[in-house]
Amino acid sequence: MLNCLLFKASKHGFTASAFHQKCDRQGPTVTVAYNNSGYIFGAYISKDYAQTGQNIADDKAFLFSFNDHEADKSPLRVVSADANCSFQDVNTGPHYVSLAFLYDNTTVRSNPGTYNFDPVEMHGNDLKLIELEVYRVEGFGSLMEKPWRNIDWHLEKRKALMHEISRWTPSASMAQKARVLLVGAVGAGKSSFFNSVNSVFKGYVNCQANTGIAGTSLTTQFRAYSIKADGKFLPITLCDTMGLEEGVNAGLDIDDFTNILKGHIQDRYQFNQSVPIQEDSPYFCKTPTVKEKIHTVVYVMDTCKIKLISEKMIEKLAAFRKKANHMGIPQLVLLTKVDEACRTVAEDLKHIYQSHYIYKMMQEVSVRLGISLSAVVPVKNYSRELDLDPHIDILLLNAVLQIIRTAEAYFDDCSYQEE
Repeated sequence: MLNCLLFKASKHGFTASAFHQKCDRQGPTVTVAYNNSGYIFGAYISKDYAQTGQNIADDKAFLFSFNDHEADKSPLRVVSADANCSFQDVNTGPHYVSLAFLYDNTTVRSNPGTYNFDPVEMHGNDLKLIELEVYRVEGFGSLMEKPWRNIDWHLEKRKALMHEISRWTPSASMAQKARVLLVGAVGAGKSSFFNSVNSVFKGYVNCQANTGIAGTSLTTQFRAYSIKADGKFLPITLCDTMGLEEGVNAGLDIDDFTNILKGHIQDRYQFNQSVPIQEDSPYFCKTPTVKEKIHTVVYVMDTCKIKLISEKMIEKLAAFRKKANHMGIPQLVLLTKVDEACRTVAEDLKHIYQSHYIYKMMQEVSVRLGISLSAVVPVKNYSRELDLDPHIDILLLNAVLQIIRTAEAYFDDCSYQEE
């Protein structure tokens, strides 16, 4: 079973409205509450929250509890005594009749009801919450009957994709390559995407760009990476940047972003979080040509964290989108870590376009970023593998092909201007 965090009260707010915004219509969920007495308690339900105002029957639902003081004792598990009411689907916080979370913001209401338990056992009579989390539970065969996008998983398709990508040329004579800018939050997988695509064409797993887990961006320079295949460079350059961060003077600045789009910033420029690049910098190109400008922007996002994206980050992405739109630069979204977000996909990558959960996350990204669903593409980067996997390769190569096709919109405009 694999869980994906939907709601965290300390981040999203101890309110019923925040809970419903993140958790409605998400399928099976686990609610986990924490108090200062060391109790961890909550509930599992297999059905949606939908604010119907009705009592919901769920024969799989149960309450649970365990605590730090009795680590050697089996966790408490309680089912409803009323077959017709496992939880109340109302507009308050998670409401399991006998336990109502976020009853008064950070408190729990605990009353006798359909679940029979000893309050001391359940929560130690400490009804003040220090945290409340809700997880989407995967692993219950949540697959669509048919894939909603068709993808050819045969080995011959892998070769065909590599051939098509390596022999593609931009329609505009002023450029020989598509120059693609990767933008995303810290840890989303920008550098890993380059490493993964590079690995496919090298024939073995390779880590040229720095990757890892850190609180701040591991990428501190602007890097323009070329990829070789059979001794020749591919017609695509992947440009890596600092990760996006919420704080002031943290992460990629919109002025630096704009200068990158215009082709002013050259390879290996060291970002300064205090001030954007200055014209007197040796890495500032004053008169960039079309081949030095960005032809496509790709926003790289972690599928596991879609529900945790703050409004500040959405606002920052919206500002970046507006700037790129104003400059006529087409854009795409890559959703990474799909295997970590959905158990059925982890078990078989070919289920990627049958997973209800992945589809929901793609829809949410489309709505929140204001980008077409057709411009949202899921991928799995190489992260812990030591050898190439043909299914991972095919998903990556399909993403590269979509990036190239997206860049064609830019080159079509350039060709029109040349006439």
